[in-house]
Amino acid sequence: MKPLSASGLEMKFHGFGDELTLGDDHVIEGYASLFGATDQGGDVVEKGAYAKSLKAGRRVKMLWQHDPNEPIGIWDEVREDSRGLYVKGRLLDDVARAREAAALTKAGAIDGLSIGYRTVKANKDERGRRLLSEVELWEVSLVTFPMLPEARVESREGKSDGLNDLAQVFEDARRNLAARKAR
Repeated sequence: MKPLSASGLEMKFHGFGDELTLGDDHVIEGYASLFGATDQGGDVVEKGAYAKSLKAGRRVKMLWQHDPNEPIGIWDEVREDSRGLYVKGRLLDDVARAREAAALTKAGAIDGLSIGYRTVKANKDERGRRLLSEVELWEVSLVTFPMLPEARVESREGKSDGLNDLAQVFEDARRNLAARKAR
């Protein structure tokens, strides 16, 4: 993914898949980034890459399609966990584009999350992938096309039985095993 002009801002798209929830109250939650997953641009975000940025206290913006003129909500929670960058926030009913985003997401027409950031520290591995060890997170957007296809939308009904979580554990283990064999 190429940086945006002189600002140096980069964007990474991530599909909602079973990872994002949108409730009737327009609260959305899910993973905007998964650690160790290679995106379509050949980048891998490493565990801890967001830590310094999140500690700095800068408010991460919720935008529509990375457009700084289209804020559509508020991220109430942005944190790293063992899996990736977890976000939870609200689409704002008073914003027309947010109402459209809620309708499009519920209908399945929009199925991506994307991070906007500046790379602080990165290295290349033997396979040519860029390993991002520190990034300055600026925003997480709702987008049409995800860069990281492993993410899946999670319905509220799917959360209650834990099967999606268990399936993801197995998928992560399979992916990690395949990556080790490839080395």
